[in-house]
Amino acid sequence: MSDGHSIISLVAQRQDLEQFRRKNWEGTFQEYLDVVKKDPKVTRNAFQRVFDMIMSYGAESYKKGREKRTRYRFFDDPEKNGQDAVFGLDDTLAALVNAFKSAAKGYGIEKRVLLLHGPVGSSKSTIARLLKKGLERYSHADEGALFTLGWVDLHVVDVVLTLAPAPGATDPEDPHRPAVDG
Repeated sequence: MSDGHSIISLVAQRQDLEQFRRKNWEGTFQEYLDVVKKDPKVTRNAFQRVFDMIMSYGAESYKKGREKRTRYRFFDDPEKNGQDAVFGLDDTLAALVNAFKSAAKGYGIEKRVLLLHGPVGSSKSTIARLLKKGLERYSHADEGALFTLGWVDLHVVDVVLTLAPAPGATDPEDPHRPAVDG
C-alpha cells in the first residue's frame, strides 16, 4: 500500500496546479468577454497568431551587397538548439513571413492557400514542422493563449467572438447587417 501512496505523492508533487488552471480555464461568455477586454490579442485569427509567433523570436536585419535582408530567428529553431534550423533561404522565408503578415492584416491573401513548393531537400517539410511545433509551444505560452468553446464539438474555434451578433444587427436576414468573418 505504501508504494501506491508514494507513487501518487510523487505524481502530485510534479503537478503545477496553477498552470493547469490557467491552461484549462472555463468560464461563461461574459467572463470570456472580460478576458478579451483585458487582453484583446486573444481574439487573433490564425494568421495573426502565426505571424506573432514568428515575430516573438525576433528578427535581425543585415546587408547583402546593397540589399537589406531580414533573418527571422524562429527559423533558427532556438527551442531545439538548431536541430531543424533552415539555412540559406532568408529571402524565401522573408516572403513567407510577409505572406503571413499580409494575411494577418487582412490584405486579401488570407483567402488563399499558401503552398510550399521546391525541389527535394529544400526544407519544405522542415518549415512546416517548425511552424507546427512553434504554434504548439506558442499556444502554451500566455501570449499565445487560445480559447475554445466547451459546448461546441470542435477542436478549435478561430474566434469565439464570431458567435456574438454584430453591433446593430438584429435580424440575421437583414441585407444591411454588417458581415462577421468566421
